[in-house]
Amino acid sequence: MICNLSKPHLWNKKICSFKNTFRMARSALDEMTDSGAFNRTPSTFRNLISRDPKSPFPAESGRYHLYISYACPWASRCISYLKIKGLDKSISVTVVKPIWERTKESDDHMGWVFPASSTEEPGAEPDLLNGARSIRDLYELASANYSGKFTVPVLWDKKLKTIVNNESSEIMRMLNTEFSDIAENPALDLYPAHLQAQIDEVNEWVYDGINNGVYKCGFAKKQEPYEEAATKLYETLDRCEVILSKQRYICGNSLTEADIRLFVTLIRFDEVYAVHFKCNKKLLREYPNLFNYTKDIFQIPGMSDTVNMQHIKKHYYGSHPSINPFGIIPLGPDIDFSSPHDRQKFSS
Repeated sequence: MICNLSKPHLWNKKICSFKNTFRMARSALDEMTDSGAFNRTPSTFRNLISRDPKSPFPAESGRYHLYISYACPWASRCISYLKIKGLDKSISVTVVKPIWERTKESDDHMGWVFPASSTEEPGAEPDLLNGARSIRDLYELASANYSGKFTVPVLWDKKLKTIVNNESSEIMRMLNTEFSDIAENPALDLYPAHLQAQIDEVNEWVYDGINNGVYKCGFAKKQEPYEEAATKLYETLDRCEVILSKQRYICGNSLTEADIRLFVTLIRFDEVYAVHFKCNKKLLREYPNLFNYTKDIFQIPGMSDTVNMQHIKKHYYGSHPSINPFGIIPLGPDIDFSSPHDRQKFSS
C-alpha cells in the first residue's frame, strides 16, 4: 500500500503498513535494530566551507543556499545560527512543507517536498533555485548514485550546483566561524576556544540523552528499548535542571552552541514529544529552570523567527502514520514562550 500523506482520507480505509511497503530510499522510521531500538545513521555529505579564498568551498556572500524544515530540530539549529549570526542576507533559505509526501511516482518513499506555489503552505516556498519538487531531487542532482536518507538541512553551493554538507553540527560550526567577515554579528562566537572542551562534553550527553533520546523513545518498537531510552531521557533532563539552577546557560553564563542544540528539543517537548513520542513522565513546564531557560533562549533576537509551531506539529503528527495513523493534531498546549522568565537573576 502507498502511504500518501497528501490524501489523509485514505488512512480511514487502511493504516499504512511501513513493514510491508517497499522503499527505494530510507527514512528515520526505518533505522531500527533487531531489538526494536532506534539507531540513527550518520550524514553523508561532509565538505567544509572555509574563509580561505583558495578553498574548494570559500565563504562568499550569495554563493550558498540553505534548505530547511521548521519542523526538523537539526535543520532548526542551523537556521537559528544563521539568524543570530546575522547571515540571512548572505545565505538564502528555502523552507519545505511540514508533512512528508511521496517524493516520486516510481516508488513509495515519503519525504520532504516543496509546495507548488508560495501560497500553498504558509511558511514554505517552492524551490526557485533548482526547480526541485523534493529534497530527494536535490540529493539526486548532487549524486546520481546516492542511496541514503534524504534529510534536511542541506547546504547547497549555487556555483558548483551540489550539496556541500548535510550534517547540521558541521554547518553550525561553519556558520559560526567561516562567515564572520560577512556576518552582521561577527563578534558572536558560540564555540569559543576556552569553552570548546566543555561544549563538546555537554553536546555528547545532551545529544545521547535528550536530542536523540526523544526519538529513541518515540520510534522504539518494543517496551524494553523504550523504557531504557525514557529513563535516560529523564535522568538527562534532571541533570540539566540542576545545572541551570546555578547558572544562566548550560555551559556557564554565556550563550554557546550547546544551548542552541538543547533548545531545539526543549521547544518541541510539551507540544510534540510528550504526546507523540510518549515522553510524558514529566513535562518541560514542570521543570522550573528548564522551562524559564527555554523562554530565555526563545527571546534572543532572531530566535523566535526560527520556531514555527504549526509546521512542527503538522510534521510530527502528520508524517508518522505508524505512530499516529489518523494524523490528528492535538489542540494544545499552546505555550507562550514570549512570557517573562527569571534567568536575568544570573546576570552580572
